[in-house]
This record gives sequence, C-alpha cells and structure tokens, in this order.
Amino acid sequence: MSISKTRHILVDVARQLFAKNGVERTTMNDIAIASGKGRRTLYTYFNSKEEIYAAVIESELERLSDKLDEVAEKKMRPQEKIIEVIYTHLTQIRETVVRNGNLRAEFFRNIWMVEKVRKKFDADEIALFRKVYAEGKACGEFDIENIDIVADITHYCIKGLEVPYIYGRLGRGLTLDSSRPLVAKFVYGALCRSSDVNKKRMYNEENIDKKYDNGDGFDRLDFDNFDKIDNKIF
Repeated sequence: MSISKTRHILVDVARQLFAKNGVERTTMNDIAIASGKGRRTLYTYFNSKEEIYAAVIESELERLSDKLDEVAEKKMRPQEKIIEVIYTHLTQIRETVVRNGNLRAEFFRNIWMVEKVRKKFDADEIALFRKVYAEGKACGEFDIENIDIVADITHYCIKGLEVPYIYGRLGRGLTLDSSRPLVAKFVYGALCRSSDVNKKRMYNEENIDKKYDNGDGFDRLDFDNFDKIDNKIF
C-alpha cells in the first residue's frame, strides 16, 4: 500500500474516532487498533496525537478547497461565481462541522490550532477571490480599484460568518434559495457601479454570453468603441 494511502487511512480513522469520542478521550493506541495498522506504523507518520489532529483538520479543509476549485472551473459570470463561492464556503464548513460529531466542539475550543492549520486554505481562497474579481473588473461587471483589498475583506467577512451560519443564526426563516437573491443584491451593491457598469454589461451582453457558451476562455472584452460614445465610464 502506498505511503499516501496509508496516511489517508490513518487520518480518516482518527477523524472518525475524534468525532465519536472526542479528541481528549481518543488515544494513539485507539487509532492504531481501529486502523489495523499497528502503533509502529502510526508513529512512522505521526509523532503525537496533536500531529494527527492537525492532519485531520487539514484533510477537512482540503475537501472544502476541492469544492471551491470546482466552483472556480464553472463557466459562469463573475457576479454569479462570487455568490457561488460564498455559499459553497459556508455550506461546506457547516457540513464539515456537523458530520464530525464530538470533534466539532474541539474545532471551536482549540481555535488557534485550527487557525494555524488553515493558513494555506485561507491564502488559496483569497487568491480565488482575486481571480474572480479580476475577471469581473476586466469585463465591466465589477467596479473595484484595489482587487487585493476587496478580496481580503470578502474572505474575512465570510470567515466571520461561519459560526453564525453553522448555528442557523443568519437569515432566520429564509431558505437557502430565498436568501441567495438578497445576498446577491448586497454583494452587487458593494461591487458594482449600477449605472456605468450596467451600461457596459448590457452593451456587451451578447459577446459575454458567446464567450462563455463557446468555452474559449475569458479574456478582457473590447470596450473601446463604447468608451468613445461615453468616455466618462471608468
């Protein structure tokens, strides 16, 4: 069995034990027995329970990162993609916490450990926001002066909503579908200059649709002719 597969099994078995019994009540011996790999194999990969706990968190974040990568590859307008990324982040975080039983309390109790492990995930998500905002700015959907700052703010705002979302404290009485238009309106209001951006978007709507439909990539659209008509735009 390959090294990566053995390690994956150990991490997944540890996650299940942590979820069932809690981190404190799970021992390295419990993990070795439940995995069927033995203590020697377990200690070949992990020196302590703290190391394997960190690996469990990292594994769960990788699952979330994979879901966000799927959204990033979708052929959709930047405005729609931003909303999709936001909802994917929140729903996957909630699913991760819910499916991990007793481990979820440890997520919140040992927040500094979680923060240390999720640094790479946070950086990757910010990079994703930058990419989508750059696409949106290039095609005239977003009015953004500093993409880096807006990407940082978006990421940390969504991160701050994780706990309220997990506990159902956001949009009480609203379904997932009914909340999306409200969130979209809020986000678009912050990112778009309604008059100018909508003019450009409407002017190039057919071209944008054609680009996405043909699947030939997303390049900056040519607004030169339109800007000659109204050079005040941007």
